[in-house]
Amino acid sequence: MKRLFAAVKIHPSEGYLNVFNSISALLRHERIKWVEPENTHLTLKFFGETDEKHIPAISQALGVAVAQSRPFMLHISDTGIFGSRYDPKVIWFGIEKQPELDLLAKNLFSELEKCGWPPDRQNFVPHLTIGRIKELKDKKLFQEIIGKFSVVDVQNENVAELILYESILRREGPLYVKLFSAKL
Repeated sequence: MKRLFAAVKIHPSEGYLNVFNSISALLRHERIKWVEPENTHLTLKFFGETDEKHIPAISQALGVAVAQSRPFMLHISDTGIFGSRYDPKVIWFGIEKQPELDLLAKNLFSELEKCGWPPDRQNFVPHLTIGRIKELKDKKLFQEIIGKFSVVDVQNENVAELILYESILRREGPLYVKLFSAKL
């Protein structure tokens, strides 16, 4: 079994790192597991623990989905949370609405459904997870800091491939291994 997900790799720019480092420094007193910048990605589909025999079918579905798309630009901006104001779980950077991304996701979900992977129950909400909140000591201060970065320009990213990753969970953080990639 392998823990799998399909994603677009994000290559953090100086602007990304400046915003990320500012937020993480201001929140250093909180228990937050920050995503290492080199692991930044936009997940399109999380498969979870998957039998290796399914990898060829998943790879083929990725290949068919990207064949119907062309490279495009993502604009990464703004900061927000998942969970409630009183019980936030995840800190994220947003992805501005992009028709090409919506088309790629729609095609991917359609192709995966043909090979037995039903669509997720939740709608696809493009975002980059930058931190997972373990515990907050000062929720009011946390909200103030996140509020300061709620409207912020982070970076642009050229999207030219979709990658099937294996996620290997380790004590020092996850290791993402590229198993397959398909060019748009």
